Amino acid sequence: MKRIALFLLTNLAVVLVLSATLRILGVDRIITQQGINFNALLIFSLVIGFGGAIISLLISKPMAKYSTGTRIIDPQAPANAREAWLVETVHQLAKRAGIGMPEVGIYEGAPNAFATGAFRNDALVAVSTGLLESMTEEEIAAVLGHEVAHVANGDMITLTLIQGVVNTFVIFLARVVGYAIDRLVFKNERGIGMGYYLTVLVCEVIFGVLATIIVAAFSRRREYRADAGSAHLLGGREPMIRALMRLGSLQSGELPKSMQALGISGKGAISAMFSSHPPLEARIRALHEAP
Repeated sequence: MKRIALFLLTNLAVVLVLSATLRILGVDRIITQQGINFNALLIFSLVIGFGGAIISLLISKPMAKYSTGTRIIDPQAPANAREAWLVETVHQLAKRAGIGMPEVGIYEGAPNAFATGAFRNDALVAVSTGLLESMTEEEIAAVLGHEVAHVANGDMITLTLIQGVVNTFVIFLARVVGYAIDRLVFKNERGIGMGYYLTVLVCEVIFGVLATIIVAAFSRRREYRADAGSAHLLGGREPMIRALMRLGSLQSGELPKSMQALGISGKGAISAMFSSHPPLEARIRALHEAP
């Protein structure tokens, strides 16, 4: 869960900052000088929407390291046999998946893991101390396979594209609503006034939260694919099934909101619509039913 939550929060913050900066520079006034210029507004929304998503993607790995306190294992000088095994296992899985060797890290926390990064050949795979202490090596390998599959499937890139699209709609609709409120409610007949700016700010936050439903739905679908990817990399579904069953019996660690989509385990804190992960039971069932 950590990967998605961190990405979403970072994206929302970046979009709000970019939007506010351009408002201060007067871009909104140019777009609405003689009524709304929808073509200019669409271009503006695309630039801010995809710009925010791309910036969030590019800083995803350093943000993940910072927010979780992940310690990167030096592949040339692991501290102990367990770290050496982790690095070697990720190396082998990455080679089978056809991607570059990710950085491998460990962070303190309850059982969980995540993968993140802007590029397939320069990713980060991290596991918690809780997961290492509570699972067998076979189960840990299955979890690592799940995270490597996320990287190999290009889930962060696809997530960025989807986030860019929903960002564009958020920026566009917020300004259309803001302009309408400024005219109809605040009775502003010349340019744009405070009613516009306040409405745009509120709508960006509200629409941004609602947009996470779309991103979360995408994340849930990709979890099934990453589970199947782990089964393929390990040559069978049983290790992944056992790992999920083990997670079901443990108290899995919460990842930062912006990183949740790339974690191995997650649960919807508000409702199933906002959950980045399907129920473990559904994931186990999908593996059993896979051809």
